[in-house]
Amino acid sequence: MQPGMIAGIGATHLRVYDQRPGTDGINAGCAHVHAVTDEAYYVISGTGAIELHDLEHGFRNVPLSPGAFVQFTPGTVHRSVTHDKLTVLALMGNAGLAERGDARIYFGPQADADPALYEKLRALVTKGLDGALERRDHSTKAHMKLMKLWESDRDAYRAELARFIGVHATAMAPLREKFQGVVREGPAAWLATSLARIDGLPTAPGASEATAIQPEPGDRFGMCGLLRPLDVAVKV
Repeated sequence: MQPGMIAGIGATHLRVYDQRPGTDGINAGCAHVHAVTDEAYYVISGTGAIELHDLEHGFRNVPLSPGAFVQFTPGTVHRSVTHDKLTVLALMGNAGLAERGDARIYFGPQADADPALYEKLRALVTKGLDGALERRDHSTKAHMKLMKLWESDRDAYRAELARFIGVHATAMAPLREKFQGVVREGPAAWLATSLARIDGLPTAPGASEATAIQPEPGDRFGMCGLLRPLDVAVKV
């Protein structure tokens, strides 16, 4: 059996920040994007929404309630919103590659043009919850400007969206080999195992194995909210 979760996915228990509203009056996380990783939300409890921005469709607001499932491709800028204690199971492709560097928070053009400023804002989370919420507020201010472009100038909106997505794709290019290694050891290895089982029919698949995967103890302060990655594995 391959290590990690079935099919080489990543999974995280997420409770969206609701300790106080952001600068737009909304309880939400940071708007951000992935370069190569698909993501999905399965709603465990509470209500809220996920706000999506992509070059084909523009802005969409997808309501979320218990049992809802939504997935989106890389290159989609997204922001999680809670109305009432929204808690989701966040599923990520590529063995959770987004948690290994494939994510960039939207702080606006000025931060993207100044690596030191971007890093200063990104690292606010090291101050704990207050820092995570301060970081969210900086992202919210930039997101409000993006939304104004959506409402008033769709060409400028798409140009800004393309600029930001392109900045992240460029930044991720030097990590190509690292990312390829993660995929080979996770999803690709699972695929090879599945194909070998099919090729081997009617022979039984071999030794049986069960693994209980528990959330990490304590909460991490993530881009969207309080995170508990499911990656503590115990054989059962």
